[in-house]
Amino acid sequence: MVRKSTIVFLCAAAALFASTHAAFAQQQAKLQKLNPFLTATPDPIAAAATRAALDKNKGNGNLATFNYTVTSSRDGNSYTGTIVGGSPFTDPKSQTSISTKLIPVIVVTNSVFAGVDSSGNIITAPGVTQFDPTVADPCLSAPNNVPFTLIQQSPIIQTADFNVGGADIGTTQYVDAFQRSEFFQLIAKHGDNGDGEGEGGGDGSNHIRYHVILDPVDTLQAIVINIPAASGVAYPSSAFGGCPVGTEAIIDLTVLQSDLTSVLPALSSRGVNPSTFPIFSLHNVVECEGPSCSTLATNTSCCVLGFHSAVGLQTYSPSDFDTSAIFVSPVPDVSIMSHEVAEWMNDPFGQNPVPAWGHIGQQPGCQGNLEVGDPLSGTLAPPIAMPNGFTYHMQELAFFSWFYGAPSIGIHGWFSNNDTFTQDAGPVCK
Repeated sequence: MVRKSTIVFLCAAAALFASTHAAFAQQQAKLQKLNPFLTATPDPIAAAATRAALDKNKGNGNLATFNYTVTSSRDGNSYTGTIVGGSPFTDPKSQTSISTKLIPVIVVTNSVFAGVDSSGNIITAPGVTQFDPTVADPCLSAPNNVPFTLIQQSPIIQTADFNVGGADIGTTQYVDAFQRSEFFQLIAKHGDNGDGEGEGGGDGSNHIRYHVILDPVDTLQAIVINIPAASGVAYPSSAFGGCPVGTEAIIDLTVLQSDLTSVLPALSSRGVNPSTFPIFSLHNVVECEGPSCSTLATNTSCCVLGFHSAVGLQTYSPSDFDTSAIFVSPVPDVSIMSHEVAEWMNDPFGQNPVPAWGHIGQQPGCQGNLEVGDPLSGTLAPPIAMPNGFTYHMQELAFFSWFYGAPSIGIHGWFSNNDTFTQDAGPVCK
């Protein structure tokens, strides 16, 4: 049974205050750095509701999407799926805007790390800690030290000038630039000059019409999630060899899933509906699965840093802006968010089938869906300096053609947006 926590909408005069247990200052033990690239187990109740809604609505809902059917050169089979936006196959000049709701999530935990016993078991003690993305983070430097502000100013929300392998993809958001790159062979010839060839060195790159953007992006009032003591622990990031002044929450994934699922209906009065994309922004909060996961037992899976999901036709995604430096692979600033937003756009309901791929990225086994971030988890795209003076890091992403097979319909015939993948996923994974 899911352990319920308390969700509160934050009022200006009702902010919670964090208290850090004295054990933080006393703790000397060093723990191993954690794996940041685990896939969240889908919520079975939400997954069933989504399947029923998709069956009833034939894959479409109020979210602006298109359906595609493609024959894979990897196995010769046909696959049908749903992607956000207009179809680059049939409407390569389409421009789609998705109303997006950016929601800060303040997580309050009620247990703190108190050390490690002689058997290597983690000890916890009572203590309240608040993880608030809207306040300054001591692991960042002023003036760019408020995570939520940095998210709002990032190239996932704002625009930047993107160049991919020498081709100008345009001034746009990161995930739109990715979409334009992965479907480049379909859309580049439909430029603004009307001659069928476009402009920009003869490849149409400067004047592609196709867009799928997050717009308008509205910031909603923060919500507070209070995690039961048994379902989440606050750790000093120094215990893992991370930021000396940082703190990290490890909470039970099932609790977070339950909380977000239950809060979605309440957000309808604030404009959240199946046509919109709510993004829940967390700060230094990650999830775990398995028995006693918050105390990192040996049978615990940790850590999930973000996911995208749907309840019926309502899609949503939480993601962590992490500054703790407690992970074996770096996950700077909005790299996690870039992964999740791109996966949402390419597989909004998490059910687009592809020939099985695996043994790469965050997948040690085999996987059979169009999750464009998973094969390249831990691989960053070129950084982008924004006008606020902060340099952002996005994850590199796998193209549509990497999953379904060559030849690539992506830019330059590539299979990922920084050319790490030089061929498709290859033989079906076994």
